[in-house]
Amino acid sequence: MLSFTVIAVVFGVIFLAELPDKTALASLMLGTRYRASYVFAGVAAAFVVHVALAIAAGSLLTLLPHRLVQGVVGLLFLGGAAMLLLSKGEEEEDVKPPADQSFWKVAGAGFTLILVAEFGDLTQIMTANLAARYSDPVSVAIGAVLGLWAVAALGIFGGQLLMKRVPLHLITRVAAGVMIVLAGFSLYEAIAG
Repeated sequence: MLSFTVIAVVFGVIFLAELPDKTALASLMLGTRYRASYVFAGVAAAFVVHVALAIAAGSLLTLLPHRLVQGVVGLLFLGGAAMLLLSKGEEEEDVKPPADQSFWKVAGAGFTLILVAEFGDLTQIMTANLAARYSDPVSVAIGAVLGLWAVAALGIFGGQLLMKRVPLHLITRVAAGVMIVLAGFSLYEAIAG
């Protein structure tokens, strides 16, 4: 059964963590050069694969003792918050977009870029942690995919406007704050048992 609370929490956490990421900048860059719907199709497909891998990893974590998992999840959330707070900001990566403007070439470039850039990324680790924390893989997957798609859509269709209105350092601090709160809950559960 779906939990709209879990979907909403996961959406918020993943959305905030992904906003300052290099993927949003890469999506923005591809979206300014190519047909936005083609770019989004490739990026969206890559995020589905990305989340499926994270959910599988998180589901394996649920096989371990609950207190141990909560302790590890709490520490990983703290590490994620530290990574966000201590990062110097992402640089725009050099991406060679396809010369061919066809759907398959543009969507393929977006898919490949995101799949490679996101592998082992903070949001993938966070998605696995959330899957382990909530033991509700479908709700976590829906929330994570929607959060990633929302960031990609903002990056592709309106990223420049968002970044003009909301400072990147503020977005990063809010995401880190949410992760610290989640770490606190997880560590409390690990200790209180």
